[in-house]
Amino acid sequence: MIRSRGYAARRAKARLEPFSFERREPAPHDVVLQIEYCGVCHSDIHQVNNDWGGSEFPMVPGHEIVGNVTRTGPEVKKFAPGDRAAIGCMVDSCRSCSSCLDGEEQYCENGPVFTYSSPDKHSGGFTYGGYSDCIVADEAFVVKVPEKLDLASAAPLLCAGITTYSPMRRWHVGAGCTMGVVGLGGLGHMAVKFGCAFGAQVAVFTTSAWKAREAQRLGAHEAVLSSDGAAMAAQAGRFDFIIDTVSAPHDIHALLTLLRRDGVLVLVGLPPDPAPVAAFDLIGRRRSLAGSVIGGIRETQEMLDYCGTHGITCDIEMTPIQKINEAYARTVKGDVKFRFVIDMASLGEP
Repeated sequence: MIRSRGYAARRAKARLEPFSFERREPAPHDVVLQIEYCGVCHSDIHQVNNDWGGSEFPMVPGHEIVGNVTRTGPEVKKFAPGDRAAIGCMVDSCRSCSSCLDGEEQYCENGPVFTYSSPDKHSGGFTYGGYSDCIVADEAFVVKVPEKLDLASAAPLLCAGITTYSPMRRWHVGAGCTMGVVGLGGLGHMAVKFGCAFGAQVAVFTTSAWKAREAQRLGAHEAVLSSDGAAMAAQAGRFDFIIDTVSAPHDIHALLTLLRRDGVLVLVGLPPDPAPVAAFDLIGRRRSLAGSVIGGIRETQEMLDYCGTHGITCDIEMTPIQKINEAYARTVKGDVKFRFVIDMASLGEP
């Protein structure tokens, strides 16, 4: 077994603290990754708080993982020691259902194995994530990080990046498309970057004046304060595609009215309660309401390669692991532009 160190929550809503545990020795198709950086996703906080139920403790969160390969199993073909590599939200799936065979492992009909707090079919117990010094995973669930990308700023691409990239590709966002982005956090700012890179006309909807200014700095063509009724009314019926990244309760009706005929509103945020949807909001202009979650391994590699070609990374604030609880508190307050990334070298510091 590989002795590992990280930070864990030992029970729901607990502060994260140092934690020692063991990883499995690499199997024939496994890659051992020394973790250099790990992004802090808001879903990590939800999982630690057991907001969605089903969290397992002790929990080592983290699914935006980048680093360097240190060892490989004897049958690994994609990676060699020294390669830059990454692991996102999944470390396995059944690989035999229709979704897996289509390269959409995130929709595995038997349930994907998530990077943390998921049943570990290799070692028993539950998986441990990226707030740690190393991780072991099958090469089929490991992706390559292009050399042109800054490693730390690339970490959030493994969740915030692919979560926005995937639906934008699925609904063919590109030149001539009018696109709305609801919310400007870790996911929203990546949606703006991808939308602009794809050639869409991008507008951001936010409740914050400073985020409206940030949206335009990031390249958005417009920024609309969603609390301004007149400004929202002026946008009615304009948009082909809207991506909603907000996880707090908000008005879906107001967003659906922004769509033109055959427009689609895609939910990638996770509000805690069901939202009412009026049939008339949909049928009058043949609008669609859809959802999406991350992407498959093939699409995640495609996204990273696209980012490498076009120089797209996440805007980050670095934090040592010793300040992870402070980073959580600031994330909840929205006090980060736009994603915390943990420098895992700090594990060796007192």
